[in-house]
Amino acid sequence: MPQESLFEREVPRPLADRMRPESIDRIVGQDHLLGEGAPLRRMIDNRRLSSFILWGPPGCGKTTLARILANDSKLHFVALSAVFSGVADLRKAFAEAEKRRSYGEGTLLFIDEIHRFNRAQQDGFLPYVENGTVVLVGATTENPSFELNSALLSRCKVYTMNPLDEAALEKLISRAEELVGRSLPVDAAARRTLIDLADGDGRYFINLLESVYDLARPDEILDPDKLLKIVQQRAPIYDKDREGHYNLISALHKSLRGSDTDAALYWLARMLAGGEDPVYLLRRLTRFASEDVGLADPYALMMAAAAWDSYERLGSPEGELAIAELVIYLGTAPKSNAAYTAFGAAGRAAREYSSLTPPAHILNAPTRLMKELGYGEGYSYDHDTPEGFSGQNYFPEKMPRRRFYHPVERGFERELIKRLAYWERLREEKNKSQ
Repeated sequence: MPQESLFEREVPRPLADRMRPESIDRIVGQDHLLGEGAPLRRMIDNRRLSSFILWGPPGCGKTTLARILANDSKLHFVALSAVFSGVADLRKAFAEAEKRRSYGEGTLLFIDEIHRFNRAQQDGFLPYVENGTVVLVGATTENPSFELNSALLSRCKVYTMNPLDEAALEKLISRAEELVGRSLPVDAAARRTLIDLADGDGRYFINLLESVYDLARPDEILDPDKLLKIVQQRAPIYDKDREGHYNLISALHKSLRGSDTDAALYWLARMLAGGEDPVYLLRRLTRFASEDVGLADPYALMMAAAAWDSYERLGSPEGELAIAELVIYLGTAPKSNAAYTAFGAAGRAAREYSSLTPPAHILNAPTRLMKELGYGEGYSYDHDTPEGFSGQNYFPEKMPRRRFYHPVERGFERELIKRLAYWERLREEKNKSQ
């Protein structure tokens, strides 16, 4: 480790730098990996460090953990970021690691944001990981299953790091107070607000603490209102093209399906605050209206179309209220996926009986030849029957009759159950009489 110069000692160090843990025991919030008997703790205690991936949100300590692991394992620590590094940097790192290996020194290669390397670059790690030239520790905020190739994952275990919980953040407050030499100048409610603002991000939280210490007046105790005036609230963490996007739309969809309207409104607000395209939300909500509400409430699809039309006329933010109203309507509507499952079953039957023609009696016969071939022969015009229902078969003649649609005992589909039962009874009666 390079020695600190005389000039560097005079430069004030940020609180986050001064609070950076220097041992495994000082890392907070990751006991499932580092506690007694936990997997990474066993690896350290047994001095058998192998390549692995750390998956977790920003500010949970991935870089710090890798640095400490290298130090405890007596490995040379090399850190690269996939955002700023390219193939040349990797080649240099591997060449230097091979040189160190030749005189008995191992290398821990830490790659931050490893998911940003493309598939070919990820493949380039494999020979050096397999022959032990480097112990690779990759860090990613994205789901490795989606972002890392299978060859690399097969050679690296994946460990999930958690966002820092309240207990972990409280430990950071205590350490900051000990380091600064005075209590954090906030009341209990403001302390709670600080923890909420952190959203599990330890690095951001320490920067908040530093802002409070720097900006609060002497002898001032901040309440939540005063606190929010001196600290800047973070922008919502939401990447529209990554896993968080799919997690939140899944949460919205499943909250609606579970008729938890308040939770659905929360996820809607989260996505809009994160900059999601309202038209994307409207498209998904319209799909929900047909897939999950279906004919239990036929008005749901009309409400979705009306909300979409309203948003396009009003734009943001005024039109977002129409989206919220749609979410409330869908959340409180009776649910049925009977139409969705019926269409899926019909699709499977269509593939199974893909070449059968309609029965001749329901085919039009505009020419004499078609009439001679029996097109339209025996067709019964339903409106001419007393019930408005002929009971004829409309499936292909060589296909057994199938029941695809099974309505549920909820909402409007209760009425459809009665209608279907009535027609089925008539069909049986008419077929018996023929």
